Amino acid sequence: MNDQRSAAAILQTLRAIKPELEADFRVERVALFGSYARGNPEADSDVDLLVSFKEPPSLLGFLALENALSASLGVKVDLVMEEALKPSIGRRIREEMLPA
Repeated sequence: MNDQRSAAAILQTLRAIKPELEADFRVERVALFGSYARGNPEADSDVDLLVSFKEPPSLLGFLALENALSASLGVKVDLVMEEALKPSIGRRIREEMLPA
């Protein structure tokens, strides 16, 4: 794994672009979870992000955010809306997530 794709580097980038995310996409919170948060990503791992919105986005808005985050991080992003989490998986995600 190269240093640019470490959890710390991902979180640093997310914190740097957070004002844009809030203004452009009405993002309230974003957190890293999954293999990067656990410290065991594979070379082909995507970045799993949990996101909460101030206002629910349209489908196109959601996809635009996912694409913008992928471009900013330089790796495919899998975006999950916090509001859509099922309780069983939500508990696991919340235990391992790293807020940005």
